[in-house]
Amino acid sequence: MSLVVRVRHLIYAAATVLALALPASAEDIADSHLKAARTAIDALNATDQFDGILPQAAAALKAELIQKNPDLQQAILRIVDEKTLALVPRRADLEKEAASVYARGFTEEELTAVAAFYNSAAGKKLLTEGPIVTRELIKAAEIWQRGIARDLAQAVAEELSKLTAAQAAPVSPAPEGSPAPEGQTQGSSN
Repeated sequence: MSLVVRVRHLIYAAATVLALALPASAEDIADSHLKAARTAIDALNATDQFDGILPQAAAALKAELIQKNPDLQQAILRIVDEKTLALVPRRADLEKEAASVYARGFTEEELTAVAAFYNSAAGKKLLTEGPIVTRELIKAAEIWQRGIARDLAQAVAEELSKLTAAQAAPVSPAPEGSPAPEGQTQGSSN
């Protein structure tokens, strides 16, 4: 999943959670606050991911109806297209709802700052280049993960090897004249 989509989902999820927690309705939100939310949504392209819903629903309905009534194919195509176009203005309802969700989740000042950033050159670049950078970061993290896991396994194996070698080594008697380990007398092996 691209960074842009992740950021959008994260912001949308956070806004949704906050919206559910806050009792304010759209009527309780100032027009300037809703306008700031719409500007931020536009800057983020936050609702663009929903643009395909109506065309996809129309295509699925056409396929289903044509499969059931192949003899009515031309009528089905015409009617579904007409009814689909009649529903296009309802896309604005989603924009209004999204603005309310964002307005309940963020202050007007925060939304203005978000819009300012994402309308800046850096913000636009983040939206376009972010997915590529994220993909490269994920690759780098995977390589790092494999290396760190390999090095950890190797270091642990070396230490365990030393431990098992020490436990398996026979105890040799202490050379003459050296003090015996505590609890033993020289020459005895308890």
